Amino acid sequence: MDRHLLLLAYRNMYRVRLMAETYEANRPITKYVHSTSRGHEAIQLATAFQLQPHDWVSPYYRDESLLLGMGWSPYELMLQLLTRADDPFTSGRSYYAHPNSRRPDRPQIIHQSSATGMQVIPTTGVAQGIHYLEQLAALGSERSPLIADAKPVVICSLGDASVTEGEVSEALQFATLKQLPIIYLVQDNEWGISVRAEEGRAMDAYEYAEGFKGLHRIRVDGTNFSESFETMRKVVNHVREHRKPWLVHARVCLLNHHTSGVRKEFYRDDEDLARHATSDPFPKLRELLLQSGESLGAIEAEVEEEVRTAFAAAVAAPEPDPATVTHHVFVPTPVKEERGDRSPQGREKIIMVDAALFAIRELMEEYESCVLYGQDVGKRLGGVFREAATLGERFGDHRVFNTAIQEAYIIGSTVGMSSVGLKPIVEVQFADYIYPGFNQLVTEISKSCYLSCGKFPVSTIIRVPIGAYNGGGPYHSGSVESTLLTIKGIKIAYPSNAADMKGLMKAAFHDPNPVVMLEHKGLYWSKVPGTEDAKTIEPDRDYILPFGRGRVVAEASEEAIGSGESMALITYGMGVYWAKTAAKAFEDRVEIIDLRTLFPLDEALIFDTVRRHGKCLVLTEEQQNNSFAEALAGRISRECFRSLDAPVDVLGALDLPAVPLNMGLEAAMLPNAEKVRERIRKLLAY
Repeated sequence: MDRHLLLLAYRNMYRVRLMAETYEANRPITKYVHSTSRGHEAIQLATAFQLQPHDWVSPYYRDESLLLGMGWSPYELMLQLLTRADDPFTSGRSYYAHPNSRRPDRPQIIHQSSATGMQVIPTTGVAQGIHYLEQLAALGSERSPLIADAKPVVICSLGDASVTEGEVSEALQFATLKQLPIIYLVQDNEWGISVRAEEGRAMDAYEYAEGFKGLHRIRVDGTNFSESFETMRKVVNHVREHRKPWLVHARVCLLNHHTSGVRKEFYRDDEDLARHATSDPFPKLRELLLQSGESLGAIEAEVEEEVRTAFAAAVAAPEPDPATVTHHVFVPTPVKEERGDRSPQGREKIIMVDAALFAIRELMEEYESCVLYGQDVGKRLGGVFREAATLGERFGDHRVFNTAIQEAYIIGSTVGMSSVGLKPIVEVQFADYIYPGFNQLVTEISKSCYLSCGKFPVSTIIRVPIGAYNGGGPYHSGSVESTLLTIKGIKIAYPSNAADMKGLMKAAFHDPNPVVMLEHKGLYWSKVPGTEDAKTIEPDRDYILPFGRGRVVAEASEEAIGSGESMALITYGMGVYWAKTAAKAFEDRVEIIDLRTLFPLDEALIFDTVRRHGKCLVLTEEQQNNSFAEALAGRISRECFRSLDAPVDVLGALDLPAVPLNMGLEAAMLPNAEKVRERIRKLLAY
């Protein structure tokens, strides 16, 4: 084996050893929780040495050796350890060895989280995106951003204990089914914090992989650098050439603490520690080099000075400016103003479901980066609401396709797809079934832009049919907007008519941030009595509607406002039509605001309207207690207090765990025009 490579590996292993000793000796300074790679160095360096700048890698929190092998310096890693302003990954926002990078001279790294196993879906999404771009190139597209003949390889690193996570299974299923160019590097040190392998796992990752037909697998002694290097060389070269998925199961040892806070002496006995110490990759490599006649004194002296100097410099580096704490929640959207013709002459009215369909069709015609996937959206059905009808036939199975029943993968894969320049539009079939995807939405998507300091915003649209009507029952009628609105870092639209649906869909596509489109099933076809106005003239192709712009649906007269006999009604979705029907009994006295987007929210329009009227009802379809509507009412009360003539009222559904299937019970639970009419009457009587 090349001596220069062996010496480079030794230099990095010695760095890791001294860095761990330095952190341990300075615990009052290295106070933030961290893990080191002691015992894992050989397989991590062997992997790093195979990678090229156009490759993608997702390290996990014990992968500092992998980072060093890719070219990051001890000083750069220490800046993150100490949460300094110049931390090259997160500027002090995240933990040690939680990298992200778009540096052109090093492998690319998407945002990395601490949640064990959660990186597997986003990283598989990277491979999915590369696979799609290669399909475009094969079809003769000149717009594929891939470097010609580069053949990127994706590596996802994880611990064996995390393989028991269900979301790992979803990723392996998809990678195997689609034959993606990805390597799952599983490092097995026999521990999952204090849980030993035999008490937490029925099988190891290698044995588990046998069930995924088409997933290549191999075992390796991850403490032997030469064996690890040769294994990873063969696997990486195979993936680079044949574009097939692999799982590498590397046996390693755990020589340091689980983390600086969960220390080895808390749960490991002397026998276990001694057994692991016999596999230490550092003395193995040192002995090999000494037997080959190498002199290591100069390297060791250089590393000792490097680590000492780097730590001192990192300690002296400036802290982040607290004024920057709100930066990078989102990246700016180019959509600032409403543009295009909303109601062109000569056009017929369309229903809401078609407005979404036509918007996506136009986007797919113009942008090859636009892909659509989810359960049943492929050409055989085109969505259970026909919301994707004809798209599969028109654009092909590589751009519009079905997935398995795996909401976590559908949502989380958009992180990786977006990172390679694509714009995935995905669908969760019913709002009730979005919860399996919440882990990815919260842990990965919402935090990616913020924790990468704007390097990795997730540009995606997540379509979610929502709401109750006509006996949908307890698992097909739910409202989830309040739960979604607790997640910071995502935008949420809730259109109530066809024109808004098309304009907001276009705005969401051009927004580089993640957007959830809540689409009320009862408004899709305007079959619910009183929802005829959800049909509108189809806007032009270039019509676009910015987020955060509410709309006055019905105005109160100046006479009613002047005499104090008017009120504001703030609502969205189906509530718009309950409000319009109810307001007919109070001619010119009720001003109705359709929010259109729930985040960002048009607070200026809301507050100005409430101040003019002095009375306000917030209307929602959700169960009322602790809802978004109640929170909004509280904000209105605070901001408009001096202008109020009555308490801000809220009307929502009854506080029940589910929407009953029986239509009479459903009606008893939900708001309707008559219930709204009664609330308006009481409020106007103040």
